[in-house]
Amino acid sequence: MSISGHLSQSADGQQLHLHYDGKDLELDALWLRERTPDADTLDPQTGQRLIEAADLPLDLAILTATAEGDRLDIRFSDGHQSCFSLAALNEEVTPSDEFAERRLWDSRLSDIPHSAFSAAVNDDGALLELLENLHRFGFVRVDGVPDEAEGMQTLMARIGPLRRTNWGGVADVKSVANAYDLTMTQRGLEPHTDNPYRDPIPGFVWLHCLANAAGGGDNTLVDGFSAAQRLREEDPEAFACLTRVTPGFCYHDETTRLESEGPLIELDGQDHLMRVRFSNRTERVSARPGAELRRYYAARQAFYRLITSEALTLNIKLEAGQMLIMDNYRLLHGRTSFHLENGVRHMRQGYVDQDSTASRRLVLRDQLSTSLGATA
Repeated sequence: MSISGHLSQSADGQQLHLHYDGKDLELDALWLRERTPDADTLDPQTGQRLIEAADLPLDLAILTATAEGDRLDIRFSDGHQSCFSLAALNEEVTPSDEFAERRLWDSRLSDIPHSAFSAAVNDDGALLELLENLHRFGFVRVDGVPDEAEGMQTLMARIGPLRRTNWGGVADVKSVANAYDLTMTQRGLEPHTDNPYRDPIPGFVWLHCLANAAGGGDNTLVDGFSAAQRLREEDPEAFACLTRVTPGFCYHDETTRLESEGPLIELDGQDHLMRVRFSNRTERVSARPGAELRRYYAARQAFYRLITSEALTLNIKLEAGQMLIMDNYRLLHGRTSFHLENGVRHMRQGYVDQDSTASRRLVLRDQLSTSLGATA
């Protein structure tokens, strides 16, 4: 075997060690082999794998490795040879921290992230700014939405398909007789996330104001990640409990039966906050030993006190022609009670999923950075 440059490897040849861009990287031979960037291994068009990775020998080793500039050439024990970009490998081993891009906030947030509807519809740069703010803050206010029932849908079509549910597509949110949901009454709504009884849970809530002359009816927003982070710092045991226990959530009517489950605070594989759930109206925790239930109830109460505190609650009174887009995996939203003596409160609400929204943001980011690079 031969090794060159700032390279070394384990005695069995199954791990490669290299120093690049100020970092020491350890790369496994099998990990490298299954992602070799050649047309025999990865489809050039889709990037999808063409070989069956599970068939690779578990004792696969690196026979030779040489590095020069950004180029890493490797010959494997199965006879395959390939060339890697060190910069690409470095980025894959140490990817950008998506959570670090997010800004946690509380009631002191004074500069509300906002976008103009017409700009976001007609200009990719403005749309990307909207999506970046949505990713960073978990919500954005859109101004100048057309004053019509389907007004939001021109912008929605620029991002992703409307998520249809058993209630249809875009639905009215206003006080009605014999309401099938508490959103259709005049009562205030506690902070909550929408539809945790669905699988998948709707990703983004779009709430378009057509009229808001009623007394009260302010929208309330709480950064669930900020609340969860405070709980993690102030009461680690309560935080851990809410990441472990998975209550159920359910919605039933004459034609629909929806049930799902999940923790109130969900983490990803790196222990970053990934999702919060809170829906007092639909949560049903299963019977458990009394001591376990008491721990959960105490932890839930600690979280509830945070998400209902004035310190974390932002109040926004939407005007006609304004819209909120809210990350339903991060934000808890509610409203103050309202009275119809002074006028009508009429909102239109729809959902767009997380994957299509994230895809649009990342594709636009790539496209616009490429175009800027080409003109530089």
